[in-house]
Amino acid sequence: MAAVTSSCSSGVLFRAGEAGGNGAFWAQYSGLRPGENVHTVSAGTKPNGFVSNSARKCRTIKAMVSQAVSAPKREKDPKKRIVITGMGLVSVFGSDIDTFYNKLLEGESGISLIDRFDASNFSVRFAGQIRDFSSKGYIDGKNDRRLDDCWRYCLVAGRRALEDANLGPEILETMDRSKIGVLVGTGMGGLSAFTTGVEALIQKGYKKISPFFIPYSITNMGSALLAIDTGLMGPNYSISTACATANYCFYAAANHIRRGEADIMVVGGTEAAVMPTGVGGFIACRALSQRNDEPQKASRPWDKHRDGFVMGEGSGVLIMESLESALKRGATIIAEYLGGAVTCDAHHMTDPRSDGLGVSSCITKSLADAGVSPEEKDDGIGNNDLQVNYVNAHATSTLAGDLAEVNAIKIVFKDTSEIKMNGTKARKLKTQLKNDSMIGHGLGAAGGLEAIATIGAITTGWLHPTINQDNLEPDVTIDTVPNVKKKHEVNVAISNSFGFGGHNSVVVFAPFTP
Repeated sequence: MAAVTSSCSSGVLFRAGEAGGNGAFWAQYSGLRPGENVHTVSAGTKPNGFVSNSARKCRTIKAMVSQAVSAPKREKDPKKRIVITGMGLVSVFGSDIDTFYNKLLEGESGISLIDRFDASNFSVRFAGQIRDFSSKGYIDGKNDRRLDDCWRYCLVAGRRALEDANLGPEILETMDRSKIGVLVGTGMGGLSAFTTGVEALIQKGYKKISPFFIPYSITNMGSALLAIDTGLMGPNYSISTACATANYCFYAAANHIRRGEADIMVVGGTEAAVMPTGVGGFIACRALSQRNDEPQKASRPWDKHRDGFVMGEGSGVLIMESLESALKRGATIIAEYLGGAVTCDAHHMTDPRSDGLGVSSCITKSLADAGVSPEEKDDGIGNNDLQVNYVNAHATSTLAGDLAEVNAIKIVFKDTSEIKMNGTKARKLKTQLKNDSMIGHGLGAAGGLEAIATIGAITTGWLHPTINQDNLEPDVTIDTVPNVKKKHEVNVAISNSFGFGGHNSVVVFAPFTP
């Protein structure tokens, strides 16, 4: 699976002992040459009763690893440099960017018992459920009542991102909208619309199926509706790679800009799966934490007692724009997107590779695309501004996935002493009632929300804490910002997302420098 958990990691399914690990491989990886055969070991005992027969041993593969080259260089062409000029979101903390990141820094929580439906008979009864959501000013009442929440979140986050970038309706009217595209993906799509349609078919017959059943279920509708609403006629589609979705969208959108197919892209992820089908489905996968008696402590990345992730929902959208376009229209530049990469484990539907090749190669490729060296490079006058010193980890609190991600990071970065790493899916709660909690895992929206958190770290100089680390795994030797926020000047940041199916994605952000 996602070379490291996913909305989903697996390790969830097969418990720690089955996840395996190959220490010998770590030592050999950096010495590979193009075309050299690599023999990898079994991921452990095969799971029983799972629907897939693809849980096989990691087979001998021919690894085509790039040879070492001189230090990469960042893109300098203003038509190909990509900057972030706007951000928008819908989250358990509301829809204001500053409020969202401040609550992350302070460790406040959006976790709660599910009350959107009767979950009393479910083995998991808590989630990061969004409450008091308002689409006022963004979606008219008639459409608002019809739309699946997945698309409501997308429309509001997308429109707020455009507003943040000073690309409101009046401004857009003056621009070439064929050069502005939309790429908002989702892991599950309109799950409520789909469920309602199936129930109508079974209970009342096909004639009672809503005409909106198909349009509001399919995964491309978020991008389509946002384009229809704003008149944006550039590249428009969706990507669905489970919990890696939003990062895949960022990577694809950047390439549209670099190829000259668009000047601006509205990009991110959206999800609304906190409903019976979504929660029940992930319970069936054995992916969720079942700490119903202490849900505040359920999400605990890298802790020895972690037992799965916590469901979340929402939407996170960025405005990605060529530097040339941003300068031409006088846009405020928030940060810079340096590059990214996507790879596949080609191993198992949910379980990460034991050798870590999928994740580590994805990180390496993202750095090459970004013009960033994994090793410390000095410019001759003591500056090391091309060095990654912050990782926003996928870190979903699953047994195999959390450690697989850390091991992959340690393969790529030989010296991690200056790196800080945290998990955005887990948060500390400070109220009169509880001590710890979290915002949950946003599935297809997770990468979008985490990109905003990563950029928040860049712009504020503060890293939010990773909580519930009472018994940290001994193999985790990187500073995880445990329990309390830390001041940290970010030079270069990477944000990791991985999904069921073995989908790996990494994107690279940095402060903007002219």
